[in-house]
Amino acid sequence: MRNTPISSLVTVGAAVVLAATLTPATASATSGTVAEDPMRPYTQQTLRWGHCDEHTPAAFQCATVKVPLDYGNPDGEKLDVVVNRLKASSAQQRRGVLLFNPGGPGASGLGLPVAMEPVIPQEVKDRYDLVGFDPRGIGQSSPVSCGLTPDELNIDRPYHAETFAKDVRWARTVADKCAAAEGDKLRHITTRNTARDMDLIRTVLGEKRISYYGGSYGTYLGAVYLQMFPQRADRFVLDSAVDPTQYGRGTFQQMAQATEPAFTRWSEWTAGRDTTYHLGRTPAEVRNTFWDIVARADRKPVDTGDGPLTGDDIRAVRDIFFTERKAADWIAELKKAAEDDKPAAPAPAPELPPENELAGLWAVMCGDTAASWPRDPGQYRRDTVRGRARYPLYGDFAYGIKPCAFWKPGAEAPTTVDNDVQALILQNEWDSQTPLTAAQGMHRSLRGSRMITVLGGEGHGVYGRGSCADESATRYLTTGKLPGGDLTCQAPTAR
Repeated sequence: MRNTPISSLVTVGAAVVLAATLTPATASATSGTVAEDPMRPYTQQTLRWGHCDEHTPAAFQCATVKVPLDYGNPDGEKLDVVVNRLKASSAQQRRGVLLFNPGGPGASGLGLPVAMEPVIPQEVKDRYDLVGFDPRGIGQSSPVSCGLTPDELNIDRPYHAETFAKDVRWARTVADKCAAAEGDKLRHITTRNTARDMDLIRTVLGEKRISYYGGSYGTYLGAVYLQMFPQRADRFVLDSAVDPTQYGRGTFQQMAQATEPAFTRWSEWTAGRDTTYHLGRTPAEVRNTFWDIVARADRKPVDTGDGPLTGDDIRAVRDIFFTERKAADWIAELKKAAEDDKPAAPAPAPELPPENELAGLWAVMCGDTAASWPRDPGQYRRDTVRGRARYPLYGDFAYGIKPCAFWKPGAEAPTTVDNDVQALILQNEWDSQTPLTAAQGMHRSLRGSRMITVLGGEGHGVYGRGSCADESATRYLTTGKLPGGDLTCQAPTAR
């Protein structure tokens, strides 16, 4: 998404081929001969582990797994999926593989185990090989590219009647450019196929089951794997979860919905510190101050010293309101700059993501959910007007038209996540990207899961950050014991 940064109808033929990834060659019912297993070249491949690159610690090794572009046609085009691995510290205590995915969709996964290794408890590293991978089409794994320009990489597009036609052209252009650049390949860059790749990685590594840590969209990928391969799932930790029933257009809309209570919370916190920030002595005064700054910036952009900010630019940084002190510091700077006509601090917004990351985002999300996006641009106009009225900060950004409106659907319908497989869900109360309501939706879909909510917790990502959820997550990974019920605990006070 912005700082980035969601019932299966598999054909009979595809289901038979998929089953072949796990079964040996079978006898032909008509001839009695042994049929060649079309997946054997994949399941029997030997990985060649070697040095990764100069940015990866030497203890990690990398290899390339060959996967079929289309699991329904294993003899067709092949893709490379690059994996890395840090072996378990203890041969005696080793349980298996802990596979990682950081989310997106569109984010490279090779860096996550490297980044998390220092904060993962030793008892976890004793038991698991830490394995990362770039999902198909992403990073080093046969990356897709649409040839998008910098302007086409910007997905934060506010609604204005006079620019709506331009936004429609943007969405259509991105979809058309991706289709022209990648063709039929896009139909197979999907979550279901990435889950199949995960299972093929499991097979090639010689594991009967895999454990998993997924964050953000990676929770949806993990949930799809649990739905498709429940008997091969060991211990799954889903951190900062996507609501599988809302994945797609609803993922953006949930961001807008969650921003309003975060904004209210911020205004209450800031009002109690008026002697520091001078933004208002009551929550209402603080909110009025903010909207006055936005209105001023719409009339005359605020100079940040790193480029001007319009009111729309300020609203687009909606995720800052989930971190109270950070938001108050920035808005106070903007107020001073607007009043004194002097440069303010630059907006705390990330740079535009790499082209492959955005191409991967649209390829996966649109390929998964294209059929559920309205095709009529007028529907987006109406929805966006209503969205902004209901969610003033970010509603028009979230409800607006996206390339998925013009995308060709993927090779399969999306997965309905509905099972009782065990998993552990971790969630901060004030997560800006996957709000608490989204994690609660995941919890309802995974009936065998337990959920730990960090009350007052801020930020996107829980495990390894020193919160009260760490102990339960580590216990689950090392012993397999889920909490007896859902838990809530309080985040440390850092104000």
